[in-house]
Parts: sequence; C-alpha cells; structure tokens
Amino acid sequence: MKLKKVLFWILAVVISLAAMVYQRMTGPTYPIKYEISYQNEEFHYSLPRSNNGRPGDYPVEIQLPETFSANLIWRIFPTENPWDTLVMARQGDTLSTSLPHQPPAGKIEYHLELMADGKIIDLHEDENVVIRFRGDVPAWALIPHVLMMILTVIWSMATIIFALANIPSYKKLVGITIIFLIIGGFILGPVVQKYSFGQFWTGWPLGEDLTDNKVLAALIAFLAAWFLRNKSYGKWLAIGAALVMLAVYLIPHSMNGSELDVESGEVVTGSILALLGLNKIRK
Repeated sequence: MKLKKVLFWILAVVISLAAMVYQRMTGPTYPIKYEISYQNEEFHYSLPRSNNGRPGDYPVEIQLPETFSANLIWRIFPTENPWDTLVMARQGDTLSTSLPHQPPAGKIEYHLELMADGKIIDLHEDENVVIRFRGDVPAWALIPHVLMMILTVIWSMATIIFALANIPSYKKLVGITIIFLIIGGFILGPVVQKYSFGQFWTGWPLGEDLTDNKVLAALIAFLAAWFLRNKSYGKWLAIGAALVMLAVYLIPHSMNGSELDVESGEVVTGSILALLGLNKIRK
C-alpha cells in the first residue's frame, strides 16, 4: 500500500506539472514564436506579450543575421491612434528597440516590418502582438503565491487518484487543498494582483476577470466536497471538485484579465474587453 501511495503522488505531480505548463504556454502573456524562411534557411524569433513587471521602457530583441533589418510598428491598444515606427538598432546579431512604458494593465499592440537585403519580407501575419504591462510584484508575495497554487493543484490531483482508489485519506486531501487554495488564491493572489494591476479583486461580483472567477469556482466546488464528504456521494463530489481544478488549469492564464481603459484611465475586465476588442487586426 505504501508503494502504491508513492506512485499515486508521483502521478499527481506529473499531471499537475503538465497542466501548469499547458496553462502557461497557452496564455495571452506567453511570448509568440515566429519562424521565417529566407533563401532556403529557417530563422526563429519571439515577441513578448508581457513586460513581467520590469520598470521603464520594455526592450524588444530578436536574433537575426546582418542580412536582416527591422522596424517595430506600434500604438496604444485598444485605440485607432496613428501608428508609430521605431527603427530596431543592430548590435552584432541582435536587433533591438524599446516599447514605451505603460501604466499597470496598459497595453500596446505592435508588429514587425522585417526586411532582408533592403526588401520587405511578407510575414503572413494579420494580427498584431498585444503586450500588457504590469507593476513589479515583490518576491515575498509572488513566490509563496506561486508555491501555494502549485501545491493546490498537486493535492487536488491526488484527491482524484486517492478517491478513485477508494483510499479514505482523500477526504483529508480535500481539506488540505482548500487551505492551500485560500492562502494562494484568496490571500496572496489579491496581493499579487494589487501590485500588478492596482486592484485586489476583479472577479465576481466586482468584475469578470476569468482568473479570479475560475479560482472562485474551484473553491466553491471544494467547499461543497468538504461539507458533504461523509455523504454516500461524497467521493464523487471530491472527484468533481478536483476535475474543476484541472479545468481551471486547462484554461489559459490571464484570459479576460485586467486592461486599462485608455479614455477613462480605469482598469476594466471581462466582457468589457470583448466590446473593446481582444484581437486587433492590422489597419
């Protein structure tokens, strides 16, 4: 039995890490990777979609040989402002420039005008990259927040496995998951968001931030599983709550997140963003 439990925990960790990596890589703040072909050679570069809390103007750098030159075309998002052009300076194999710093939750949309031997390359990209700026989050808040959320998903995945195996300790795992979730998502999470975007909570009923709302949904599911844990169907409530948590981590992080309303200067979230337009097509 002891070996079986060890294997169950290993499986829980593997599932959790896979879910967290998926969430991270599919989120709207993960850099976009590009691949171009020129004279039968393949070249790769990526463009950032978050300033990661770095103060000041944010550098955009790509690694391409001297054959290439580039301009960065940008404007404040979401607006119909005229486009501005930044010439990317070369140093060795690096082309670089910097996007002007924005207030927390402020966004810039941009794209590259890439040239080889003086001729513009068709990148076949219709959508602009949108980068969101946030404030710097101190390590004392960010590190324990991330740790608590990692432990939350690991313990919730263990709940599924132990419950399916009819090991009674799954009830204890439900309680521990709730503790981790409250600390990480409802104590440290709002602190991180306050430093990042100036607001503690932007989920229901104050807003429609998907990150806040999906954490709230997970807590409700786990609380129901905890208070009804001794019912005949308690095991299935625990499994259902853990599946809600898994679904939470399969939803890309920061979707429908905070965005600065350029006209009012207020931070807005959720369905309001749909009215503003989540993805701008180049004009």
